[in-house]
Amino acid sequence: MSFRASWLSLVFLFVSGLAQATLTIEITQRLDDATPIAVVPFGGIEAGENIGGIIRADLDRSGQFRSLDPATLPGRPASSAEILPGAWQNIAADLVVLGSASKLADGRFSFRYELLKKGGLERILGETFTVDASRWRDAGHYISDKIYKQVTGESGVFSTKIMYVNQYVRDGRKRYRLELSDIDGERQITLLDSVEPILSPTWSPNARQVAYVSFEGRKPAIFVQNLATRQRTKLTDFPGLNGAPAWSPDGKRMALTLSRDGNPEIYIMDLESKQLTRVTNNPAIDTEPRWTSDGKSLIFTSDRSGGPQIYRVNLASGDTRRLTFKGNFNARGDISPNDRHLAVVHQTGPSSYAIGIQDLNNSVFSILTSTPLDESPSFAPNSQMVVYATRKGRMGVLGIMSLDGRFKMRLPAVDGEVREPVWSPYLR
Repeated sequence: MSFRASWLSLVFLFVSGLAQATLTIEITQRLDDATPIAVVPFGGIEAGENIGGIIRADLDRSGQFRSLDPATLPGRPASSAEILPGAWQNIAADLVVLGSASKLADGRFSFRYELLKKGGLERILGETFTVDASRWRDAGHYISDKIYKQVTGESGVFSTKIMYVNQYVRDGRKRYRLELSDIDGERQITLLDSVEPILSPTWSPNARQVAYVSFEGRKPAIFVQNLATRQRTKLTDFPGLNGAPAWSPDGKRMALTLSRDGNPEIYIMDLESKQLTRVTNNPAIDTEPRWTSDGKSLIFTSDRSGGPQIYRVNLASGDTRRLTFKGNFNARGDISPNDRHLAVVHQTGPSSYAIGIQDLNNSVFSILTSTPLDESPSFAPNSQMVVYATRKGRMGVLGIMSLDGRFKMRLPAVDGEVREPVWSPYLR
């Protein structure tokens, strides 16, 4: 197989696997200097007890915190007024989280939480809020985000979601599911179940819609799906390739790859008028567009230099420049929401691919992952972590790693295989 053909196979069909199942969490490396924190089981109704567990798990999985075993704590106060300073002064934690939950007459849940410095003598964060009973898990993630922001200065991502493709076997036949879940693997939702491949899922900027490529009818087409109504709309069905959709930051345009004129090129569609604007015009393969945060440029993969590399095109001037120079293969690029870093699939050997990170301010390139078959990087909305597809033995799993490489975890399916992850933006 030629180099060009092998690249096309990677670009157009990065899926393989076995069976569908829920994601689980495995922390494989944590920060040595993670902040010790005590999360007291919340008082009140049963949902409060569960909230404490969600907060503890969220903060643990961030890599920035190391939570204490609740059984080792000297009591279960529900507010700072119940703290006995002498008893809490010697715990092995710098911070204490406590609170309570109650059920209101209209059926909603009220949550109250506080973040205290060690010993319970100083309250640095606190709030009371109300949610619908069905959203009690959202309350836990919300509190975790608030604590993370207060302590680190960076926005948390516990309330965001991850979308991915799952391949499984039913009655001896391969099937594909497009699924999404909370980043802790809970509340899994199946958006599409098909006998044909599903590729290139992507989120709208307000996280209320998704787009993806489906091979229904034995040819690729781009669909848009509303998450609230589950309504699906076919966006493109041109002859040839319809691939790699990517929403503009304002949600009004979609960048995509089409071969309607005979060669894979980058186009932009106005989503209201459906008018197409051609962005690239080159005999090379141009694909996998992603927007910069200001909506004025696209990055994309092209083999115009002889092998796949990442380029950036200014949409106003058409000026195009190459971004990656390390190695012969850099593809599937994603740009961080703060426009600081570029994540790519980087070839490290004849059949070995890792996630590479390039600092766009100084062009410094580094290899982030050490496993041999990593692909599909996607940045967290706070630009601090990347989710990607990797292998554990013969199984396809998702990996999450901080950009400095100091924290990593895996999200394997209990019984199956997951690929093509994409991290949601913040819900607007």
